[in-house]
Amino acid sequence: MTEQAQRNYHRIAEAIGHIRQNFRQQPSLEELAEKVHMSPFHFQRMFTEWAGVSPKKFLQYVSLAHAKQVLKAKEATLFDAVTETGLSGTSRLHDLFVKIEGMTPGEFKNGGEHLRINYSFGHSPFGQILVAATPKGVCYMAFAEDEQVAFAALQQQFPRARFSPRPMFSSRTPCRFSAMTGASCPR
Repeated sequence: MTEQAQRNYHRIAEAIGHIRQNFRQQPSLEELAEKVHMSPFHFQRMFTEWAGVSPKKFLQYVSLAHAKQVLKAKEATLFDAVTETGLSGTSRLHDLFVKIEGMTPGEFKNGGEHLRINYSFGHSPFGQILVAATPKGVCYMAFAEDEQVAFAALQQQFPRARFSPRPMFSSRTPCRFSAMTGASCPR
């Protein structure tokens, strides 16, 4: 690795560490860039190149992971998750869950109660996978060396959901997303 590449690596590692330690303050792009002595434009571009996602998306993933931990506590409310995560309100938490997890925070907290989750096994360049989706989007993806073990892990994640096997890809289905979610594809 060149000296410049090492310097860039350390900048991005520092930014990732800062996001993980300070996600409750929801740091802005400008604050993160300043932390590593870069312009916001250059930082955004470099972070995305090194991390594979934008700083904002990474912050969302970290925030959502923490919110999920908070919601696993029986007595925790959605407001508790918002407060603990530093989000501006329950609507922002709701939007993050639907966009990233394919379900609402309440559905997640209740173990998938009243949810129909379609699932399928498929092949990827990295091995067999299990993909599961609600009508809102993909909610679970994992490598699946053993289909029974993989399905049991999915059921453990959402113990109150109803599960339906679905073909991942179908020649009669106009798009892959609709085959899994049951949603219609945009035309």
